[in-house]
Amino acid sequence: MSKHSICVYCGSRPGKSPAYMQAAEAFGQDIAAQGWRLVYGAGDVGLMGAVARAAQAAGAETFGVIPTHLMDMEVGKRDLTTFVVTENMHERKKVMYMNADAVVVLPGGAGSLDEFFEVLTWAQLGLHAKPIVVLNVLGYWAPLLALVEHAIAEGFADASLKELFTVVNTTEAATAYLREALS
Repeated sequence: MSKHSICVYCGSRPGKSPAYMQAAEAFGQDIAAQGWRLVYGAGDVGLMGAVARAAQAAGAETFGVIPTHLMDMEVGKRDLTTFVVTENMHERKKVMYMNADAVVVLPGGAGSLDEFFEVLTWAQLGLHAKPIVVLNVLGYWAPLLALVEHAIAEGFADASLKELFTVVNTTEAATAYLREALS
């Protein structure tokens, strides 16, 4: 099995439902079980920390990227296989994207939305064809999906936009989709 790298975008907070942390931990374990490498924002807080600790504990390689200004706030996790410190957020996102074969978006806030829309826009422009998976834990991303539908309905995006990402409701479905997409 070839080693693939999965970039995970997710919150630096745990969220209100324990299901969010459980999904992050389960997906970190899934990454390890598949022999994949985790690429993520290098924080040790919230869902970010949960996915990384779970992946590490299960034996996965971890590749974290954090900008200098977030080292304290996101508690830069220095015990990763690879720990990269960047100058700014733009460089962080670029390094994460360049070191990944696929992207998975777990629940998160403005940063996760920014990351999702950036890779979605790049896919729309034909700059990449990497799988993008939205892990819709407890329907968390329903408003985002409605917004995409609204942009299409109002003529600001083509219906093909929805074909550039896949929505799943469980970590098992995300893992199964990626196994197929990356084979």
